Order: sequence, then C-alpha cells, then structure tokens
Amino acid sequence: MRTLFDKTSINKVQLKNRFIRSATTEHLADEAGFLTDRISNLYEDLAKGGVGLIITSLAYITENSKATNGQIGLYSDELIQEYEKLTSTIHKYGSKIFVQLAFVTLNGEFLTPMNVTADDIQSIVTAFGDAAARAKKAGFDGIQIHAAHGFLFSQFLSPYFNKRIDEYNGSIDNRARIIFDSYKAIRDKVGPDYPVIIKINSEDFINEGLSFDECKQVCTKLEEIGMDAIEISGGTLISPPNLGTSRKISKNEEAYFKKYAEEIAKDINVPVILVGGNRDFESISNILNQTDIEYFSLARPLLCESNLINRWKEGDFKPAKCLSCNKCLESTEDVTRCVFNR
Repeated sequence: MRTLFDKTSINKVQLKNRFIRSATTEHLADEAGFLTDRISNLYEDLAKGGVGLIITSLAYITENSKATNGQIGLYSDELIQEYEKLTSTIHKYGSKIFVQLAFVTLNGEFLTPMNVTADDIQSIVTAFGDAAARAKKAGFDGIQIHAAHGFLFSQFLSPYFNKRIDEYNGSIDNRARIIFDSYKAIRDKVGPDYPVIIKINSEDFINEGLSFDECKQVCTKLEEIGMDAIEISGGTLISPPNLGTSRKISKNEEAYFKKYAEEIAKDINVPVILVGGNRDFESISNILNQTDIEYFSLARPLLCESNLINRWKEGDFKPAKCLSCNKCLESTEDVTRCVFNR
C-alpha cells in the first residue's frame, strides 16, 4: 500500500512526501521582479508546514515579458543571488523547490499564437533555456514549464486560439512544437539529471479548444522526449463558470481533474500530478491507492493553512480548512491571500 508520506523521486531529486504546492501567483515581488521579505517568508512558511515540493509562481524570463505587478523574475543573472538565499532556506526544512517558467506578455502586450513571429518564437525558446540555467545556478531543484490555463503555450496547443498557417499549427505535434523546442533548450542547459516537469490542460473546456485526446497525445510525446513529471490541470480564462482553472466546489466535487489524470497515468510511464480540489486526506489517499497517480498539488488550501501537511502528518486528518470560496482569487487587492488570514 502506498502512502502520502512515502519518499519518492522526480528524476534524481528525492521528495519527502507526495504533496506539492502548486504554482500560485502571489504578487509580492518588487518592481524589478526581485524577491521581497514577504514572498521569502511565505515560501519559508510553506516549507515549515511540511510540503514536499514547492512550485513557485510563474517567473518572467525576459526583462520585457513581465505580465503582472509583483511577478517574480528570472531574466537576469543579477537575480541568481536573491534566489540562492531562498532555495537554501527551503532546503533547511527538507523541502524542495522548483521554479515555474512561463511566457505571457511581450512589452506589455498579452501574447497569442497570432501575434508572435517566427523570430519571436526562437527568442522565447532561447529564453527558456537561459532562465533554466539561472535556476539551476540559484539552487532550484527543478523547473516547471507552464503550458496550461490559456497562456501562450496553452494557446499554441488549442485550435481555438492557434490559427497560424506555418509549422506551428495543424497536427497536435505541430501545435506543441514550441513546447518541445523549449523543453530541449532547457534540457540542453541543465543536463539529463535535473528535473524538468510541465503543467498542461486536460481540456480547455471551450468549443474547438484542446481536447482530452489531444492532451493524451502530447503527454505521450512528452514522455518520449524525457519530461520528468506532468501536472494535469484544465480550463482557460474564457472557460465557462466552474469549468476554469480554480473552481468553487462541494464535497462530492473534489479532485475535479481526477478522471483525466487517472487515464493519463495509466497510459504513460511518467509521474502524474493531480491538481484541483484536493481537500480531504482520506480521499487523496484513496486516489493514490486506486490509481497510478503519484503526486497531489494544492494551492488554495495552502494559502489558507500553510501548516496543513504537518497537521495531516501528525494524525489530524480533518479536511483542509479552505472552503474553495475563491475570495483569494477574486480579491481587489494586488496580493493573493486567504481572506480568513488577514
């Protein structure tokens, strides 16, 4: 019988349990993307709270691709020393930390497959490799590529958004080309023993969006090229209410991407991470032992209760206090935080 507190490994990096803090935008970095005490303290609290792996909020990887206020950056070697302090702090508590890399905007313009040139694409691919090299130097334990939720890589996968008439459209392999090329650029910089994982939509939940069959094809190809783990999510910013990325849920709606992650985990020999609505320890444990899913990501529950994993480890198996009310995401403030923790 597998347990949620088994020690496991992603590539060569050992994790102390199967719980992952899924990437969550905090809006706490300074204007230049440097860390602040508030964001460093937030990550330290997560490590103290017992989570096995922290995935940072998405980092912008060129100086002109910042998407939101307070976004962390990894666009310059000048940032490496900042992150060295953070990663060493996280490691003191036995947790690991991956940085999430994404490309969302360019010079303040939200990017789509239709407003990037072939030269832009090559620059983006190169930027992923360069940022990954910085991450490794800074002591991050791995990289996550963000290819979900309707951002640029997700849009390339989606027939709804991708109307190009070149080698980046047509077959699903063509639509995924920018992802495969970026993975190769990263792998060339960090080597074979450094974890590189990805977050991808199971479906877009929009007409003519990425389908689940296409997602499975991409996951099979990702296994072939060497991806170390795949986090299964879903939805875009224009998906219907409660079919988007973060849903208001009831008890019987927990783990709302489970059926997708379960099927993918049966089909591929790469660790699959289930995100979305993981609230109840017993339910998560049952999924672990009834499917081939290896890991479980949580975002909102850890915003509400950073010590949740330690609480469960100590035998208090009450569900997470998070109500999935989404007030943390709907806040008019710049900072993402649980309204019950003010």
